[in-house]
Amino acid sequence: MTTANLLTTTAAPAPAAAAQSALSLRLAVGLVGMLLASLLAILNEQVTAQSLADIQGALSIGHDDGTWLTALFEAANVATMVFAPWFGITFTLKRFTIGAVIATMLFGILCPFAPNLLTLYALRVLQGIAGGCLPPMLIIVALRYLPPKVKLYGLAGYALTATFGPALGTPLAALWTEYVGWQMAFWQIVPLGIACCVAIQQGLPTDPLKLDRLKAFNWTGFLTGFPAVAMLVTGLLQGDRLDWLNSELIRMMFIGGGLLFATFLVIEWFHPLPFFKLQLLSRRNFTHGLTTLLGAVILLVGVAAIPGQYLASIHAYRPLQTAPLSLLVAIPLLITLPLTAAVLNLRQIDHRWVMAIGLCLMLATCLMGSFITSEWIRNNFYWLQSIQIIAQPMVILGILMGVTTGLAPTDGPFASAMFNSLKTFSAAVATALIEGLSTDREHLHSNMLVDHLGNHALVASQSVDAVHGLGELAHRIHEQAVVLTSADLYRVMAGVAIALLFLVPVLPVRIYPPWCTTPPTSR
Repeated sequence: MTTANLLTTTAAPAPAAAAQSALSLRLAVGLVGMLLASLLAILNEQVTAQSLADIQGALSIGHDDGTWLTALFEAANVATMVFAPWFGITFTLKRFTIGAVIATMLFGILCPFAPNLLTLYALRVLQGIAGGCLPPMLIIVALRYLPPKVKLYGLAGYALTATFGPALGTPLAALWTEYVGWQMAFWQIVPLGIACCVAIQQGLPTDPLKLDRLKAFNWTGFLTGFPAVAMLVTGLLQGDRLDWLNSELIRMMFIGGGLLFATFLVIEWFHPLPFFKLQLLSRRNFTHGLTTLLGAVILLVGVAAIPGQYLASIHAYRPLQTAPLSLLVAIPLLITLPLTAAVLNLRQIDHRWVMAIGLCLMLATCLMGSFITSEWIRNNFYWLQSIQIIAQPMVILGILMGVTTGLAPTDGPFASAMFNSLKTFSAAVATALIEGLSTDREHLHSNMLVDHLGNHALVASQSVDAVHGLGELAHRIHEQAVVLTSADLYRVMAGVAIALLFLVPVLPVRIYPPWCTTPPTSR
């Protein structure tokens, strides 16, 4: 088969799927199965991360060794998303997804039985690879099979993996670790995995294998891109613990990963059958969507992490106590996501305004959160988190609509690879940003408070006349440093929201819902 023929089979839709104007019940079952598979991957990632302390305690793993459980998993997970759509098209979406779900379940079942730490590391890497194959498949299937009238509702289902799924991580981690057992953090995916395999098998059409694409496999791109992304993610997640560029390992991860990734991008630009189609960046809405996605994920992670981090440090909350905050956002999203899709599906609605309003609401959350004090408890965060019920769907669906509208069918896998890998990589950037800023600002505020106290000798002498007084004073300094750090983090998140708002009137152009007969503006 020639290179031209290979390109035309990248994502060629089945004739029946392309011609359909209504969604059959059988296909709907298959699409629900794909949604459950993506949620399975997100829940596996989030719940194990939230349960890490209990897992470390049960397996007698130290803190430093335990951080590698998350870092290795995330590195493999993000790196796999770059290449998963290519393999999904080659081995068919149906077979590839079912195989990835079964592998994710199998490695999860084995994790609690790992005889040593190295084996557990290996199982987590393999599970990260298997889990990374799943979210990209959902957006390909939604773009390929959904009729124009309901395409935005399918994208709303995909948006659950960026909003609803992560919000369920803390409640489920609390449920398993407090009432069942730490092993369930790994085993919880099994019932969901079985259900989604059955739904996908029964609902999705069976396409022919395209094994001839393997002859044109981009080996140089794979051998540079996979380690590049894995090294960058590892550097981000281990940077704060190892003191960033003061660590030889972190310097090697960033420099080596950066050089390899630059090489990967050059290869992708010229390769006839790439994993990333960088030419898509010439589309203004696509470029804006990816840029905004980076900032939006940082906002989502930050707004969710700051309250939990504050409550754990100041009031010693466990996941069980912070779970209501996550549930407050997660459950209503099941309603607000399809409602937002319905609004965006109206011809009169400009997706840019919807996205801008959502960013303004996120900005309001961050500005209000910057007034945090040591008196705040969980109830004080309810009114802040409730704003996210409306804000998150407006931002995420606005981004998805801008990225996907006007794409040719053959561009779906490329868009999925770029969108999903950037989304997950952005979460690693957000984690590194929050951890790095928290450490830096807490040290700064602690030093300033101690200096300020030292300049008031009378207060100091009254406070340190006993060992108990010293302990109380140290506690109060730490408490105020955490409060000031949390306020700083909210201000940084507000700055990110403002930067994204400035892009809205400049970069994206007006587009229309997929069902409109008016040709959408795609550049």
